[in-house]
Amino acid sequence: MFARIPFSLRALALVTLFLPVTFVSPNAQAESMSFAEAWQAVLTRNDAIAAERANVQRAEHMESAASAHHLPSISVSGNYTRLDQSVEVSPSQLAHHMKGGDAIGNLAGLLPPGLGNLDSMLTTTLADRDVYTSSIRAIWPIFTGGRILAAGDIASAQKEEARYLMQMAQQAKFEDLAKVYFSTVLAGQVVQTRLEVEQGLAKHLDHAKKMEAQGQIARVERLQAEVSYDKAKTERKKAQRDLDIAHAALQTLVKSTAPVTPSNGLFTQDTVPAMSPFLAKTLATYPGLKVLDAKRQQANGLVDLEKGKYYPQVFLYGNYNLYEGDSLTAELTPDWAVGVGVSIPLVDSGGRSDKLKAAHSTAVQVNHLRAQAEQDLSLLVEKTWREAGQALEEYQGLASSISLADENLRLREKAFVQGLSTSLDVVDAELYLASIKTQQLAAAYQYVLSLSRLLAISGDMNEFVNYQAAALQLSTSPTLTLQTSQQG
Repeated sequence: MFARIPFSLRALALVTLFLPVTFVSPNAQAESMSFAEAWQAVLTRNDAIAAERANVQRAEHMESAASAHHLPSISVSGNYTRLDQSVEVSPSQLAHHMKGGDAIGNLAGLLPPGLGNLDSMLTTTLADRDVYTSSIRAIWPIFTGGRILAAGDIASAQKEEARYLMQMAQQAKFEDLAKVYFSTVLAGQVVQTRLEVEQGLAKHLDHAKKMEAQGQIARVERLQAEVSYDKAKTERKKAQRDLDIAHAALQTLVKSTAPVTPSNGLFTQDTVPAMSPFLAKTLATYPGLKVLDAKRQQANGLVDLEKGKYYPQVFLYGNYNLYEGDSLTAELTPDWAVGVGVSIPLVDSGGRSDKLKAAHSTAVQVNHLRAQAEQDLSLLVEKTWREAGQALEEYQGLASSISLADENLRLREKAFVQGLSTSLDVVDAELYLASIKTQQLAAAYQYVLSLSRLLAISGDMNEFVNYQAAALQLSTSPTLTLQTSQQG
């Protein structure tokens, strides 16, 4: 019976889990869209891809920021300082710190009485209690032990990682689109097949009613035909609802404001394309491997960064005073100063030795991850390629079964009219033909999915339309007229 067909639309139900489905009015004007057009819509409108594109821009800005470490840092500063008292100096204080200061101090005692307060009269204020200063400072690193170069390498590798992550997101969405788009095509074909079954059983029921009226068959034969027709009508309505869900999922994925109807159909080839080109391109261009290569570059940059902590730093510095007030100290202080500085790390509290070892371990880890990824990708390509071959063999092998089932139905209908066959025989023949057609469509669907995955992981997504065109020229695709009108 058709209800026990091995294939079902469970794959369509799984596809809808990817998407928040939005149902639309059945009266809305549908938009016909090819797979290539749908893919361009996903590339330009999908939020996940847009997020990865923004991540690439962020990484580019971070790379530019890392390159700025080669430039000098220049700052303008201003300070206000409140002292507990003014800074003053008297001649006696100066004399005390001069050579022969004691002798000079004794001479002060020999001065005439009128000049005894000369020391206080000559006291000078070096700095007021309120001190205002402003200056321009510049520091220019000359040698940092390779740390600036390592930071630039890490930022550049992070940018490459972001680019390849965006490519991986595009590949994933390409596979999602293939599932949703061709699930919609398949759902339409299932509706068409169910409609053919319904029409065939309606014709059979009409014959059964006429034969019952003429006394050629028993009432139970007519009832069997009526029950089968009612079940076929119910199954057709269910298939139509599945098609509506598929249309809503496709519309959501391409972010269209109007319902979307696929204009391309399922297709197959005479033979599956050779596996070796897919495998070679996958291992050479798969962005997941490139992400690991970028991770390895970051790990190597981290090693250089930690090594740089063992080397001294050399830098130029300069300072120019913009404002220093009117005190004697400000007058004596030079307006500008430049120099060369060296900083040599002796004891580091940051654990630079262990961090260097950890960086080496990270590089080793990435190497192992890449080797494992290559093995997994090789297995994935071979598995997907064999699945495509199996689907193609099933599709081609069912052609003879369809011919046999079609001939069996014709003979059963003729025998029933002649009273040599029962209604159940006709119903079984009708449902068996529908099940074989559905299995063949499912095989074509699986072939398209496997091919799309091979093209996605090998980076040849643009070649998909060429396979479609070649299949159309060879006329190997099944009939793909969609039944999208609402059935009562």
